[in-house]
Amino acid sequence: MISRSSIGVVGRPDLRKPVLMCCSPSLPKARAGSLASHYLTNAIRFWRFRMPLTVFRNGTVWTGLPQLDSAAEPNALAVRNGRVVAVGAEAEALAAAEEVVDLGGGLLMPAFGDGHCHPAQGGFERLGPRVRGCADLAELIAEVGRYVDEHPEADWIIGAGYDATLTSDGLFDARWLDAVVPDRPVALRAWDYHTLWCNTEAMRRAGIDDSVVDTERGRFARRPDDSLMGTMIEWDAVDAVLGAVPARTTQERIRALAVATEAYAAAGAAWIQDAWVEADEVDAYLEAARRGELKTRVNLALRADPSRWRAQLAQFSADQKRVQAAGFERLTLRTVKFFIDGIIENRTAALLEPYADDPCCSGMPVWPADELRAALVEMDALGLQPHLHAIGDAGVRTALDALAHLREACGARDRRPVIAHVQMVDPKDLDRFSQLGVIANIEPLWLQSDPVMTQLTVPRIGDTRARLQYPLGSLVGSGARVSFGSDWPVSDHRPLTGLPVAVTRQTSQREPHGGWLPEQRIDVETAMSCYTAGVAYQALADDRGVLAPGRVADLVWLDRDLRSCDPHDIPDVAVLGTWLAGERTYTPGA
Repeated sequence: MISRSSIGVVGRPDLRKPVLMCCSPSLPKARAGSLASHYLTNAIRFWRFRMPLTVFRNGTVWTGLPQLDSAAEPNALAVRNGRVVAVGAEAEALAAAEEVVDLGGGLLMPAFGDGHCHPAQGGFERLGPRVRGCADLAELIAEVGRYVDEHPEADWIIGAGYDATLTSDGLFDARWLDAVVPDRPVALRAWDYHTLWCNTEAMRRAGIDDSVVDTERGRFARRPDDSLMGTMIEWDAVDAVLGAVPARTTQERIRALAVATEAYAAAGAAWIQDAWVEADEVDAYLEAARRGELKTRVNLALRADPSRWRAQLAQFSADQKRVQAAGFERLTLRTVKFFIDGIIENRTAALLEPYADDPCCSGMPVWPADELRAALVEMDALGLQPHLHAIGDAGVRTALDALAHLREACGARDRRPVIAHVQMVDPKDLDRFSQLGVIANIEPLWLQSDPVMTQLTVPRIGDTRARLQYPLGSLVGSGARVSFGSDWPVSDHRPLTGLPVAVTRQTSQREPHGGWLPEQRIDVETAMSCYTAGVAYQALADDRGVLAPGRVADLVWLDRDLRSCDPHDIPDVAVLGTWLAGERTYTPGA
């Protein structure tokens, strides 16, 4: 098991004290300077002594910083003006503060982050139809029927999250949906968002019939008689249907973002990376921020399209400037997203060797290598942080090669590139993450031998290559930067459900005994750091992720110390409060 002592915590205090400018053109320079100095001094005094002071006490404070074994852990923390001003005995001495929060013996720690998620999609899933979690095909189809009956006004029925393992091959027939919805189009994304299942009316509205042909970036599943089945696999095939769907309104998108960020605040998170933003979604984010609907910070990653990325450059630059000019503390646009490949379960992840169950297939690369390198260079000129989805071992190598070229072509700088998911890594490529300064963003809930793994993943790649999956312990041990995410709504957004899987490599039923690939387990504190300091490093936020004087007071209060729990009990730990820069964003029952 890899321990937290194997990794470092990066960050530096940045007090960012306010600066007051007071200068009138009608005053002599000396007089103006004197007044400016006077007002500046008073402003700083006011900031130090008059802003509300909150003291958290009577609990354990996990700062996220290295702790000497002989030193007692702090039991109090003081916050003023959104930043930590004291920890431990110094904070306890301020207990006569304007506000005191009694931790009741619980744990106060840096707020969690999510380094890779899709909040709008998660919000829309919660609004229905609720197909995620349906136990069998009959329940799934019945839920679609229920939603249709309750929404006679809906022209299209759009949903997501159905379980691809409900059929043996992950393929679903349009006729099954036709039985309950014959006259309105239905389009449902699978749990992985790389596959779409639709009814016959949806295909008709989209102008798709049996004459449609597969492309390099899309496949249309067919029945034995060669007729279209109704399952669309990857970009071009999925978009062939979704392109006919009416666009969501700005109000609908704002509602989904409000629902999603409220869910994250309730889970103890203060920052999330939206890892797939289209140009038409930026306005909704700006309006949501203006209305105060964002309960977490959100950084946007605009998706680069390999077929039109050059045309996107001007729009990306304009959107980046719009978001920056708006000046919302909770909204940034600093990142560009690249899909390097697909997923193993539908044989679209790019592999170095063919799939075990299809020797003619090695996956579906999304980008030609030369185009990817050129695009990274141009996006780097805009100052955008690269965020690359890579699942297969060939996909990961392609991503690393492209980032190595970027560094060679544009020089070394603090760009903090991210490769997300990192499912299969050839052992030859493990050390390249730390060598190239690449952050490995991993979704810990995937690090288990669950039905998706046993029924779909392992049969595709075979037992030998299955052991190359999610080398978390090896990456941490190599000195690579690691951040955690959820890919929500693909999997549960709550860090307290993902954290124990990184520690045990077991399912909730404690299977298998000793853990799946137990050599890749990490300890609890390391996992906590991946969700806090690791995500803050990815967010380019060196003043967040740990608790020390001068750092931003992003906090989560838990009812017990995660380090003293049986890891399998961690999902039952209650979040009692979340604070973003000292402002409470979640209170149970509120």
